Amino acid sequence: MDNRIGVIGIVIEEFESANKVNETLHELASIIIGRMGIPNKKRGISIISLIVEGTSDEISAMTGKLGKIKGVNVKSALTKKLED
Repeated sequence: MDNRIGVIGIVIEEFESANKVNETLHELASIIIGRMGIPNKKRGISIISLIVEGTSDEISAMTGKLGKIKGVNVKSALTKKLED
């Protein structure tokens, strides 16, 4: 299966969910190229952006696991496929 590069945006609206998000990202760290996290304590949310490289299945599994966490919203955008 072809690898793809993409960006994943994660919005955490429930502070209690942050640990579960971090655990999930740690489990799937092999496809994460870069990560930036911004906590917004004033509004009670945190935003994480990820740059990922992996197969469609790997990236979909990541967004699926994250999306099942209570109080977490996830969106992704991926390249069609990479040329070697």
